[in-house]
Amino acid sequence: MSDLFSGLEEFGLGGLKNVEVFEKEEQKNAEEAAEAKPKITEADLLFDKTHTCPACSNKFKVKTVRIGKAKLISADTDLRPRYQGVDSLKYDAIVCPQCGYSALSRYYDYLSVAQSKLVKETISANFKGIATELEVYSYDDAIARHKLALLSTVVKRGKNSERAFTCLKLAWILRGKQETLPKDTPNYNDAKAKLAAEEADCIKKAHDGFLAAFSNESFPMCGMDEFTTTYLIAELARRMGNEDEAKRWLSKVLTARDANERIKNKAREIKDLMK
Repeated sequence: MSDLFSGLEEFGLGGLKNVEVFEKEEQKNAEEAAEAKPKITEADLLFDKTHTCPACSNKFKVKTVRIGKAKLISADTDLRPRYQGVDSLKYDAIVCPQCGYSALSRYYDYLSVAQSKLVKETISANFKGIATELEVYSYDDAIARHKLALLSTVVKRGKNSERAFTCLKLAWILRGKQETLPKDTPNYNDAKAKLAAEEADCIKKAHDGFLAAFSNESFPMCGMDEFTTTYLIAELARRMGNEDEAKRWLSKVLTARDANERIKNKAREIKDLMK
């Protein structure tokens, strides 16, 4: 290293005497690329989507993940998707800020006159509103919205599959909160244990709901074919500790001639986990 900039100490710039006159090209290119490509935030992956409430006809906007912007990176064994930069699951429950009717996006627009009456009498009559001016949803926001969706589903006497799927989505969000819970959270271990217990309860309710729906509802169910649902019931049973039941459902997938290889491979992975 030359002393080209030596003698600048008297100007208070002695700490800069080792500055390179010519930057290395690769270093320069890397720095320019970093400056030119700003970091994508969760808010960048969202937009405001307008919905019309089927219960009260109120028009409102909710945060929605931009299709194609969020990159899927993996999935848990119970099919929970994981995206880069955003947990898209947080944005799946739609809540009308006026009357309180709520549901997962898959089901939101489908409400009969009789169901609307039940929602208005039981939920709308007591609903006090919900925050709408949020840039992003926290896990607490998402948990509250999914609990409202589950309540509406129960009140409107929705199908077992819808109740089960809503419970499953809530379980996934509770898991997400556990995974991102700050270490400095007061009573950290107790908080994680409580979230784990709530997740386990939702897993059980999802399992029981899918089990009831399996023999009484037609496929596709919640966007899943028969063998994906069969696999999911097996995995939920395994997570509950019911390995014998899990093996019975897995065998249905593995011995089915028309089940695709993707779901059969997932079934084999679960079977290996239990060995």
